Amino acid sequence: MIRVVVADDHPIVRTGIAGLLDTEPDFEVVGEAASGEEAIALAAETAPHVVLMDLRMPGMGGVEATRRIVRSGHASAPRVLVFTTYEDDDQILAAIEAGASGYLVKAAPAEEVAAGVRAVVAGQTVLAPSVAVALAQAARGGVGDPGAAADTGAAPDPVPNLTPREREILTLVAQGLSNPQIAARLFIGESTVKTHLLHVFEKLGVSDRTRAAIRALELRLI
Repeated sequence: MIRVVVADDHPIVRTGIAGLLDTEPDFEVVGEAASGEEAIALAAETAPHVVLMDLRMPGMGGVEATRRIVRSGHASAPRVLVFTTYEDDDQILAAIEAGASGYLVKAAPAEEVAAGVRAVVAGQTVLAPSVAVALAQAARGGVGDPGAAADTGAAPDPVPNLTPREREILTLVAQGLSNPQIAARLFIGESTVKTHLLHVFEKLGVSDRTRAAIRALELRLI
């Protein structure tokens, strides 16, 4: 069973998410918290696998609570999955940097929430490409001269030859746009966007949008 603590200061939201997770045969909600302080206490008391953490709560917010839970020093410290209202919440990046394993949007379908929880338990990271790119940029201290190469003594990775359209679509992916949004922005069909992305994945040697965005940043393609 996957043991989950739900932390959210809105009782209706908290109860609704707990009820949703309880309908899954492999989930058990072992606690509900209305603040960061309560989330920390429950994480220590109930030994959950995952804490589904709201970011904006009275008292201690989700970012600091995430940091303390992840860095508690316990061998069985749970993973933290941010649960936010907006994809552009300015605290998402801070929570990820504090140790959260990813984030979900509260408007996400029930199956997506369940899949996200299972993914972080399996050791995966649940991130939108735009957040992944922001993290990569922060880790590098920002993007420098596109023509510059790090002096590591090793031969640089070969840079795939992306078409202008593929670069354009990949840039929009990194900005967080969905396939329908990209199609509307570029006045092309959604199937065309998918085809271009498949070609990009193959050229970059990746299997999803997030890894494509990060790889493109590493190679300074975007």
